[in-house]
Amino acid sequence: MRVRILLFFIAILSLFLSACDRIEMPSGTAAVTDERLVNAATEPHNWLNHGRTYDEQRFSPLAQVNDGNVKQLKLAWHLDLPSKRGLEATPLIADGRMYTTGTWSRVYALDAATGELLWEYDPQVPPQKGIDACCDVVNRGVALWRDMIYVGTLDGRLIALDAMSGKEAWSVQTTPGDRRYTITGAPRIVNGNVLIGNGGAEFDARGYVTAYDAATGEQVWRFYTVPGDPTLPFENPILEQAADTWTGEWWKFGGGGTVWDAISYDPELNLVYLGVGNGTPWNRRVRSPGGGDNLFLASIVAVDADTGAYAWHYQTAPGDTWDFTATQHIMLADLEIGGETRKVLMQAPKNGFFYVIDRTDGELLSAKPFVEVNWALRIDMRTGRPVEASNARYQDGEFASSPAAPGGHNWHPMAYHPGTGLVYIPAQDLPWVYKEVEKFEFSKVTTNTGLDPIIASMPEDPAIQEEVSKLLKGYLLAWDPLEQQARWTVELPIAWNGGVLATAGNLVFQGTSHGEFIAYTADTGERLWAHDAQTAVLAGPVTYQVDGKQYVAVMAGYGTAFGIESGIVAKWAGVRALNRIVAYTLDGADELPPLPPLPEPPPPPPHTADTETVALGKLLYHQYCTRCHGDAGISAGVLPDLRYLDSDTHALWDGIVLGGALFDKGMPGFAAHLEKTETDAIHAYVIKRAHDPEYMPGS
Repeated sequence: MRVRILLFFIAILSLFLSACDRIEMPSGTAAVTDERLVNAATEPHNWLNHGRTYDEQRFSPLAQVNDGNVKQLKLAWHLDLPSKRGLEATPLIADGRMYTTGTWSRVYALDAATGELLWEYDPQVPPQKGIDACCDVVNRGVALWRDMIYVGTLDGRLIALDAMSGKEAWSVQTTPGDRRYTITGAPRIVNGNVLIGNGGAEFDARGYVTAYDAATGEQVWRFYTVPGDPTLPFENPILEQAADTWTGEWWKFGGGGTVWDAISYDPELNLVYLGVGNGTPWNRRVRSPGGGDNLFLASIVAVDADTGAYAWHYQTAPGDTWDFTATQHIMLADLEIGGETRKVLMQAPKNGFFYVIDRTDGELLSAKPFVEVNWALRIDMRTGRPVEASNARYQDGEFASSPAAPGGHNWHPMAYHPGTGLVYIPAQDLPWVYKEVEKFEFSKVTTNTGLDPIIASMPEDPAIQEEVSKLLKGYLLAWDPLEQQARWTVELPIAWNGGVLATAGNLVFQGTSHGEFIAYTADTGERLWAHDAQTAVLAGPVTYQVDGKQYVAVMAGYGTAFGIESGIVAKWAGVRALNRIVAYTLDGADELPPLPPLPEPPPPPPHTADTETVALGKLLYHQYCTRCHGDAGISAGVLPDLRYLDSDTHALWDGIVLGGALFDKGMPGFAAHLEKTETDAIHAYVIKRAHDPEYMPGS
């Protein structure tokens, strides 16, 4: 193995040296042309695409920082950002400048060598739009083209900014205003067009991806991922075929199928690969009561880059009823399979199987579980379909599924190292119980899953919480895509860990939910170095070079779906909620300031409510409040923990929860949806939870 890696490093070094002969390091920012984006691999000092190169491998040939000296890595600079919500962006680096995004779709331009803030842009997303974000007010980054920066905003706009000044060049509303769409994903530039998807499949969205002319913002094409009302003309001929796989009146719910993250591009085939998400509602028996595969939910769909015309698809979870999205990272590579080189794409979606697919035609080449899987026995290689376990669709009562809705792998980017031949996956085991809701009612303010909101929540008994904690695992997995098996595994203290970067220095970098940014050897997984970022490090790291010096940088911030919704499980990470960018070099001299002590929470009001009132409050809390204030009444500190409101806020409960007194801060009023007796019951539940003990590891 080491001989193979050494030969690979020599080849990469030769490529790098020859590239240095051909390409003069620019002293200023040059136009990021289509040619530069296609040939991004020849610019090892930059990070021009979301995955560095169009193949989304997140591998860098830089090796100044390597397994022999990474222990000398120190903090070069850091920049604290406003807010303490989630950070998920992958920064882009072009000729010494860094471009990235923070909460509420804000855009930042920095000097990549010093961290000096050059400009910032705030799109002024209305705070109340936060209720339409299933998984925090996050953004995964920008795209570069010529002299412009592109960002998708939480309220559905696509905005072009001048790269030098941050001034707006154009803006287009990409989503309708009468549905609960959001955008959290990074745009992609393909042949002078900017591609953007959207989110909202928990609510009422119908998924699609749109290509806009990058110069003008004019729409070029749009591909819908699920069919609309079949009594109306279909926007694309393939949707007529897709409609045959649906039943009922799904279009009234929206249907779902949003492309909220993964978009990849093969310049040689001129195909764009779209990762399609879950249905609306999740439960197929509500969404499509007569059954059916419900194309193109939970699918990878290939379309022509210039026209958006359908080419092929592969569905990872036919008739998805678990929120098993296929929106996770889609990576391209050329692999030797069966004695021939195959152009493949690789994906480790939520459902727990690692797929290797021929990207020319969608042929399934292999699929094996990379985490614990019990909802399916295997993937049938003849049909490409999962062989489902008994009651996997919870049609006969509750089903404890592995994985579950958070997935065996979520949005956190994986990486591929051509030298080791391994894919590095931020993997996790997060079992969950599915149970159909007794009576489904479509909601315009809460999520639409069609599931019992209580059965999957964390038990409130600390002893049971301790037992549950033993089932929840996170790990960095080095996966051999040819043999379809793990080569090494690093177990981590908690699930929901960061994206991955691989480098020619025989290194793999990953952040964790418990606040460390860690470097491992790519070949064996040996832990070599770590730094305490004082908060969760969940985003995808990058590496780049300025004036001959290699930097490694990453966005650090808690929040995201896990930090705001997972309650005590997120709290177990034990980190503070804050936002910053951190960058490291071998001669770094920066240090993070010590964090001030947390104030003691105020004592809760007396718990006096009867059992029936608390039970009603628990049900309503899990329907209306969990998504922002945490499962089972517990917050990890990103948004307010309702158990520990001060006496003045308790006194204002009705004005806030019913009257919308904090509407301008993102907290809507629920007077149109809840009676005072119901909000009183929620209040009683959170007060009761403030008096309950809770399990903390090590206590």
